[in-house]
Amino acid sequence: MENLIITGSNGFVGLNLLTYLNNQFNLSKLSIRYSPNQILDIDADAIIHLAGKAHDLKKVSSPSEYYLANFELTKQLFDSFILSKATKFIYISSVKASADSVDTVLTEIQIPNPQTHYGKSKLKAEEYIQSRFLPKGKSYYILRPCMIHGPGNKGNLNLLYQLVKKGIPYPLASFENKRSFLSVENLCFIIKELLEQNEVPSGVYQVSDDEALSTNEVVSSLSEILGLTPKLWHIPKSFIFALAKIGDKLKLPLNTERLNKLTENYVVSNEKIKNILKIKLPVAARQGLKVTAESFNVR
Repeated sequence: MENLIITGSNGFVGLNLLTYLNNQFNLSKLSIRYSPNQILDIDADAIIHLAGKAHDLKKVSSPSEYYLANFELTKQLFDSFILSKATKFIYISSVKASADSVDTVLTEIQIPNPQTHYGKSKLKAEEYIQSRFLPKGKSYYILRPCMIHGPGNKGNLNLLYQLVKKGIPYPLASFENKRSFLSVENLCFIIKELLEQNEVPSGVYQVSDDEALSTNEVVSSLSEILGLTPKLWHIPKSFIFALAKIGDKLKLPLNTERLNKLTENYVVSNEKIKNILKIKLPVAARQGLKVTAESFNVR
């Protein structure tokens, strides 16, 4: 396998993936937007589909934007893949296609029940890919990553890093949650393995680092990287809940929804993909966190 087409190559994952695969494959960037009855000319051995609409935390996007970008566009690209000579189709979905909240550990056998248009649009794309007849010699891999981080990432980890760097105490230390993260290098490594191995069955695979971390552990690790003493405030939960309810009424930064996001558990199993590929991930969770934090520091 030599020639690859990558959509969404200008995004955070795309830029990291281009660097990671650059010396091993012939890479082509495909810039696509939904257009009715579109058939794309696919001249490659494999397609890595990263393009799509990310989860809008500010909630200003219309539902149709998600379904056009994440479902209809993926449908057109997969139909074009079926008609092409390409043999592998790798679709980057999301764990949010399965569940918005997790009580124990999320696995691929859980019946999907997304609650947001982002998650629902990703799931519709997954279901379409799985519903199509797959010609002999072709494979698809639907990857469901959890929260991805790494160089160039501008998400919640960056905000937490800035808070720690400024010496601002983390006020939610009374909440002992566990969350799975995903180093972008581990994601790139798994994509490369899927491209190189030829006996991997088509299917849905979750992707995460091996170890889940609490937000307190993340704050402590970031503090250590910065050479600072962790500042964790164990404010009574009842007081925090009361503040969040006031925030609901007064439209403050801390409201019930944001509190739930900051303190929820979301642990993802990566056992299926590791067992199928017979691999060990190259980057440990805390090591990946260190790489990400150091990239914040150089900008």
